[in-house]
Amino acid sequence: MVATFEYRAPTSVQEAVELLASNADDAKVLAGGQSLVPLINLGLAQPGLLVDINGIAGLDGIQEVNGSLAVGALVRHAVAEHSEAIKRTCPLLAAAIPLIGDRQVRNRGTIGGSIAHADPVAELPTVAVCLDAKMRIDGPNGSRDVPASDFFVTYLTTALESADLLTTVWFQVCTAGSGDSFQELVRRKGDFAIVAAAAAVELAADGTMRKANLALAGVAPTPVRATAAEDFLRGQKPSPELFRKAAAAAAQADNVDPESDVMASAEYRRAMAEVYARRALAEAAERATPGR
Repeated sequence: MVATFEYRAPTSVQEAVELLASNADDAKVLAGGQSLVPLINLGLAQPGLLVDINGIAGLDGIQEVNGSLAVGALVRHAVAEHSEAIKRTCPLLAAAIPLIGDRQVRNRGTIGGSIAHADPVAELPTVAVCLDAKMRIDGPNGSRDVPASDFFVTYLTTALESADLLTTVWFQVCTAGSGDSFQELVRRKGDFAIVAAAAAVELAADGTMRKANLALAGVAPTPVRATAAEDFLRGQKPSPELFRKAAAAAAQADNVDPESDVMASAEYRRAMAEVYARRALAEAAERATPGR
């Protein structure tokens, strides 16, 4: 079966939004196409209209703005991978990007596309949840910012409405001396992760943890924050035993509810989530230096 659809290539965000609004649920946005095109080829997606946003100027920039890092939706993974601004201001994002797919995928895939696709084990949604990223969404009623905690709804589902376009992802610039780590369990490099953990740690002058963010993937319909573990860690000095207890608490939290599939059983996912959470916290703390 050959897929048939109308193709439009708007040159402005407003034009793209108008096209999406006039075609309701029958339109799909095309950025890098690394998720959408395979779905169309398999017959799992059958859009009547493809809205190609690659010709819209201004969506492929990376810049620091008032203590935040703005990453345009059309920034290619390969560009972000080599961005000095990202390495300097958001090292957790820099650590996760090289783990995405293979070089071909990273050459075409986009930051916005990965976030909007909302695969629950994907690297970028996990980083976004860990770092409290905000998504700039443009729609018929103007622009709005949606935090990652509200943006990811369930499997492959986000807060984007049918006429909305994700235009920018905002990450807070990391504090000097903070440490981070992204850990994932894969059968081979470039495969979809079975589980993953992202951690960001800030140390106070006395060596206690001023902040300890931890996000898990592969254990729920979306990446989840381990808030109970974070509260437990805050104000304490890093130690292997402390991280063991925190990781165990994270893996047993109410928002962790893994499912069994052909890749792994639910029990295995939960057990590995604990292991990788512990590793991520330990490495992030090791990389951090006490602040003022």
